[in-house]
This record gives sequence, C-alpha cells and structure tokens, in this order.
Amino acid sequence: MNLETTLGETNSTVWIIILGMTLVTYIPRMLPLVALDAEKIPPVLARMLRNIPYAALGALIFPGILGIHDQLWYGLVGGIVAVGVAYTGAHLIVVVLSSVVVLSALALLL
Repeated sequence: MNLETTLGETNSTVWIIILGMTLVTYIPRMLPLVALDAEKIPPVLARMLRNIPYAALGALIFPGILGIHDQLWYGLVGGIVAVGVAYTGAHLIVVVLSSVVVLSALALLL
C-alpha cells in the first residue's frame, strides 16, 4: 500500500462523513416543513415551539455563565438579568444585549 492509495481512501472517507453529517442535519430541519401544516398545529404545541429559542439560548449560555469570570457570582448576575428580561417576553437580541450591558457596567464599576 503506497501513500497515494492511503490519501485516496482518506479523501473518500472524509466525503462520506460530510455527506452523512449533511443528511443528519438536513432531515430534522426538512421533516417539520413537510410533515406539519402550520394551520393544523395544536395551540399547546405552538406555545411550546415559541419557547424553543429561549431553551436553545439557555443551553448555549449556561456553561458560559459558570466560567465567564473568576468569580461565579459575576456570571450568575448576567444569567439572572437574562432570565428576567426573557421572562418579560423580550426578543432574543434584547435578552443577550441586556446581559452584556449589565455585565459591562458591572466590570466598569468594579
């Protein structure tokens, strides 16, 4: 087995992995569009789907809350501000910006 054969096998393996990842990413995004009719979604499911962006934001931000600063309370303040603003029903960008502004002001004061 020479180097060219090994590189060719590696190249095809990489393409197969990329194709597989493409399908795994595309199918969950395509299925709701094909399978669900927007007019037939039950109100309970519609309310739950409206909260998905906040749940995703929480999952992405929570690990950062714990490790944003040497002091744990610093991250907790930002998290509490974000939860409070999100509870009011504000848009996601407003939630994120409010935490950034509060933590920036806190950093300037301390």
